[in-house]
Amino acid sequence: MKMQRLKKEGKINIPTASMSDIAFLLLIFFMVSTVFRKEIGLKVVLPEARATERIVKTRNIAHVYIDKNGRISVDDVIVQPKDVTLRFKLKLAENPAIISHVKADKRVKYDYVDKVLEALREAKALRVVFATDYKR
Repeated sequence: MKMQRLKKEGKINIPTASMSDIAFLLLIFFMVSTVFRKEIGLKVVLPEARATERIVKTRNIAHVYIDKNGRISVDDVIVQPKDVTLRFKLKLAENPAIISHVKADKRVKYDYVDKVLEALREAKALRVVFATDYKR
């Protein structure tokens, strides 16, 4: 005697009641984990350049500002030229892939920029980029 199975025909239900909760949790997660950096550094007027290249990864960058009066700021802390070497030695110990991003005012005397570059050379921070405004 053959037994027949009863087939249940019906729609398969996918629970979607908690889907909005999951979407909001993902939204909150990305809002909390996103890093926004507000640049506070010194006010500088950048020189112009005909060709520029954009840096995409911003986590490995140390910002160096030099204003028109020769004041130097490393990551929003005003320092003396002799202290730049020590700060970058410490930064390189933490992160060897760090890039020095120099934003020098176009009206600053080159002597101040040269002192900063010499301090970076002493600290073995040889990856240096200069910020400019793009001239069209």
